[in-house]
Amino acid sequence: MFDTDKWQEIFSTISNNKLRTILTGFSVAWGIFMLVVLLGSGYGLENGVKREFTGDAVNYLSIRSGVTSLPYKGLKSGRRIQFKNEDRDILAQIDQVEASSSRTYIFLQNSVLSYKNEYGTFDMFAISPEYRLVESLTMINGRFLNQKDITGFRKVAVLGRLVYEALFKTEGAIGKYIKIGGVPFKVVGVFDDPGSDRDLQRVYLPVSTAQRVFNMGNNIRTVCLNLSETSVSMSKQTEEEVKQKMAARHKFDPQDPRALNIFNSIENYRQFMDLFAGIRFFIWIIGAGTIIAGIVGVSNIMMIVVKERTKEIGIRKALGATPGTIISLILQESVLITAFSGYIGLVSGVGLLELVAGFLPAHDYFSNPEININIAMSATVLLVVAGAVAGYVPARKAAAVKPVVALRDE
Repeated sequence: MFDTDKWQEIFSTISNNKLRTILTGFSVAWGIFMLVVLLGSGYGLENGVKREFTGDAVNYLSIRSGVTSLPYKGLKSGRRIQFKNEDRDILAQIDQVEASSSRTYIFLQNSVLSYKNEYGTFDMFAISPEYRLVESLTMINGRFLNQKDITGFRKVAVLGRLVYEALFKTEGAIGKYIKIGGVPFKVVGVFDDPGSDRDLQRVYLPVSTAQRVFNMGNNIRTVCLNLSETSVSMSKQTEEEVKQKMAARHKFDPQDPRALNIFNSIENYRQFMDLFAGIRFFIWIIGAGTIIAGIVGVSNIMMIVVKERTKEIGIRKALGATPGTIISLILQESVLITAFSGYIGLVSGVGLLELVAGFLPAHDYFSNPEININIAMSATVLLVVAGAVAGYVPARKAAAVKPVVALRDE
């Protein structure tokens, strides 16, 4: 049953000690405010990095040819390793490989792309159709490259959304011809990419066509291997197998750190996730420490309250007040201060995150700072419990006061 008199007494005590109550509540509010802001910022960083990863698969190895840095079997260092189409076929035979693709950046003296009177310079890549598994592409219009484009040496191109907008504006692009280095290519598709804008400024051409048209021979620069499993240990084993096969084929030391440049997306993704787990743990330690400091302050204040009201408590007990009634009075005041202050800190923290999310310019590695609603609710419940704990010791001390001793107190 709601005891109006008890709550009036609690509010009267608080109003008679405004400064003390405000300072105590501020320490609690500041603790939960900092916890919410730090957690939200941590999630903002995590969301930004995850957004970068959404543009690519997280189960692939990218193997790029490099330059040897160690002599090997009479061969000097400084030799450039040149991948061929056959290298991709060899690496595709590794047991853990689910799919393989090639990618080669196209360097041209005249790298301008044009359509009618529109011109632009964009990144151009010669790829195999399986490369779509590496990039998380979504076709807006048309289709992606296929095997018939490769075997038929078709002069076709797939454009990133920003390339399409720059050259065609709002005009339909499918079936139209663009010129790349003066050579006409038919547009067969336009794609979107959830990654960064640089991925949308790309033009993909069939690797066989690019090799023939731009005099690239059968050379390729990068081989991408999509793996069947996503464990770091398995990906490292595959790396070693790749080194052994390529070392035997191109005659370099398998331990040469510069002969091959291998990007392991599985290991990279796991490192980032472990990093953010560590950041969240560190944030919880800081936030919990700040909240505990505020709770200790509440407990100290309640000890002072009990000391100041010793005579009053003695009179209550002499008139028949039970220990439970005394404990309830002190606990209610403690929980009220803690819960209200915590709620203010929680709302302020969430409000600041919303403000930052609304006005902060989009950044590659920081996006949508937020806090999980379950965490916010858990923090609020934790504050209420902590407020009860903070007031329990002073309440127990108040309940243990003997009326005779209390009435003697000056």
